[in-house]
Amino acid sequence: MPEQTGQQSGQQSGGPDAVRAVLLKKGYLVLLLISALVGIPVSLAAFGFVSLEHELQHWVWESLPQALGLDRAPWWWPLPALLLAGLLVVPVIIRLPGRGGHIPVDGLGGPPTLPKAVPGVVLAALVCLPLGVVLGPEAPLMALGSGLALLAVRPAWLTAKPQLAPVLGAAGSAAAISTIFGSPLVAAVMIIEAAGLGGPQLTVLILPCLLASGIGALVFTGFGHWTGLSIGALSLPSVPASGIPDPGDFLWGIPVAIVVATICVGGRSLGGLVKGYVTGGPDRPPPTVRTTAVRTVLCAVAVGVCISAYALLTGRSPEEAALSGQITLANLAADPASWPVGVLVALVLCKALGWGIALGSMRGGPIFPALLIGAAVGVACSALPGFGYTPGLAAGLAASGAAVTRLPVTSTVLASALLGVDAANAMPLLIVASVTAFVVGEMIRSVGRRRAAAPLGGGPPAEAGRPAEG
Repeated sequence: MPEQTGQQSGQQSGGPDAVRAVLLKKGYLVLLLISALVGIPVSLAAFGFVSLEHELQHWVWESLPQALGLDRAPWWWPLPALLLAGLLVVPVIIRLPGRGGHIPVDGLGGPPTLPKAVPGVVLAALVCLPLGVVLGPEAPLMALGSGLALLAVRPAWLTAKPQLAPVLGAAGSAAAISTIFGSPLVAAVMIIEAAGLGGPQLTVLILPCLLASGIGALVFTGFGHWTGLSIGALSLPSVPASGIPDPGDFLWGIPVAIVVATICVGGRSLGGLVKGYVTGGPDRPPPTVRTTAVRTVLCAVAVGVCISAYALLTGRSPEEAALSGQITLANLAADPASWPVGVLVALVLCKALGWGIALGSMRGGPIFPALLIGAAVGVACSALPGFGYTPGLAAGLAASGAAVTRLPVTSTVLASALLGVDAANAMPLLIVASVTAFVVGEMIRSVGRRRAAAPLGGGPPAEAGRPAEG
């Protein structure tokens, strides 16, 4: 009797017995097999997408200027490029199912992407990202993986077992982004932490995601070697050497994390305002299709203005402030001493402003540009007494990831994967910076929500349940 009582208690509390019961179910073993099999075609499709996006980006920003007799893209290059991006993405948003994917300021969460929305997501990303929109490929990749994973399963199965769709969609997303973050573990941890599950539910989700992301990484690696194509994955081939963190690293690392969190949350707040301008707010009717199209194009041009402003202010290539930022991030980490503080400040201001506008109007992912912004802030502060390049880079990466994703564990894992062999020494600083940025970001958002809910001029209180920018 005591043993039976213990087993019942374990099942109710999500203990080992409940986990064992889940793992031994025939249906769950079939789910694992499906996740492994789905991971192969999803990864192939994702590999083709990121390879094509990378080649288009190279053609727009390097090959085409050289073909026109230019040494590099001139300062005005982003203006026609982003105008073209706005003109091309508008028909996708207005006419195709799924509206080209969700608006990036809304984050990476949400229900699985339906298969019919996948073409629009892919087209929107391919006309936005290579032309210089300050967003990353992670959100389109996750939508692509989710939609293709659901396409591989019979609709009757999804109808009979509605709980299958979110798990399989998450596994497809993990397979699609398994390498773009530099490690399949980052993809699995991100999806698990974003889901907010625990106990047996965590086990149900983690195994398909780990399995699919591992197979996805294998496919990415194999096809990259076989074809010779580059996918432009987020990585830092070279990082300044560092030692064990000392008190000076934490003395400056915490303020750096606070500054980075403030900038990232400010950029997302700007994105919320831009989204309201483009699509209409909860307290006013949505704009007409024509108005939405015009406003989307204007926002795209505004992003181009921000990128051109960086080139004019610094005399450097506008490509450094355009696009998702992984190439610039790698260059910054490889030789931080070659980046003057003034250039880094201009990069942070111009890219953050362009990123905020793109978050509310274009299509893509929010994470990659935020990481570059955080790294630039950290490197700009590296000359402070007792600080250094690697601690500044580590604090900036961890803080920006936590502030923009609101997933501190994922951000710590991602930053450690990027730092490579230096991650072990930097781990205490990564954790402190990630937690600090997460807490500060939530405090800033809380203040913003209270101000939005406060009555103006003695009028009635704000409507309950009105969404606030996250």
